[in-house]
Amino acid sequence: MGKIAFVFPGQGAATVGMGQALIASDPAAAAVWQVVTAALPQLDQLCREGPLERLVETVNAQPALFGVDCACLAALQAAGVAPDVVAGHSLGEYAALVAAEALDVAAGLSLVRARAEAMQRACARPGGMLAVSGLTAEQVEAIVAAWNGDAVLAVANYNAPGQTVISGDAAAIRAIAPAFEQAGARVTELVVGGAFHSPLMAPGEPEFWPALAAAPFRDARVPVVSNTTARPATDAEVLRAALRSQMTGSVRWQQSVETLLALGVDTFVEVGPGRTLLGLIRRTVPREARVRLLNVEDPPSLERTVAALRG
Repeated sequence: MGKIAFVFPGQGAATVGMGQALIASDPAAAAVWQVVTAALPQLDQLCREGPLERLVETVNAQPALFGVDCACLAALQAAGVAPDVVAGHSLGEYAALVAAEALDVAAGLSLVRARAEAMQRACARPGGMLAVSGLTAEQVEAIVAAWNGDAVLAVANYNAPGQTVISGDAAAIRAIAPAFEQAGARVTELVVGGAFHSPLMAPGEPEFWPALAAAPFRDARVPVVSNTTARPATDAEVLRAALRSQMTGSVRWQQSVETLLALGVDTFVEVGPGRTLLGLIRRTVPREARVRLLNVEDPPSLERTVAALRG
């Protein structure tokens, strides 16, 4: 029998209403959400009612998503389901650390708040992100490397075969888009607050590092596959160090999924709003591989996933 991986979505999954049906119906999820909203009361109304433009601001979206991810996790754990290994996409790595018991919810929330505030201030320089579909990562890297000028451009996310995201100065993001289109790609400018996972986030790192150094990490109960290394680890200081470079480093999600498969995972459970990660996993898993793709974001999906894992 294969292993179960819990995977956690990141900031782009934030939507009005996310997690609220599960929080309203599941005591374990509600208890976690109470911890989050006791520290950040404004998140309760923002998640329930919006407006979306305020919810998706980095300073709100990151703690809100972390809280919803952890609430969904608590409901799944209360149903008796546990992972063999965990991973999270960018911000989702913090919820993965909670799932692995390397951090508790309160400590994770404190870290995420510090991260969000540091990144929000680093967004003072206009930046953006561009999703590039239909080219290999190597083709995207070559076009970015050949781009002339003083603008900052970097590969932010290696999401799946044929889907890569670049990040950098807002004007450069728009200017380079035709080069990808001429190479046969489809491009989509993402609605984000800044140039995440690029050198433009560097001003936020020194602000965030003291909070990271003080956080009470423990050795993880199950391996955590890090974004920046795509390697599993359980040692508390290795996990802490991986987060140190996450703000400016690339999210190696495709490589992380490949690592999970190599570890024997055949069941992926996306824990949190949406099914974006399951779509990326589906594109990464070899055609001949047989895997189960499940999710938990509301009462019906929780019921289906628990039934599937108990069957």
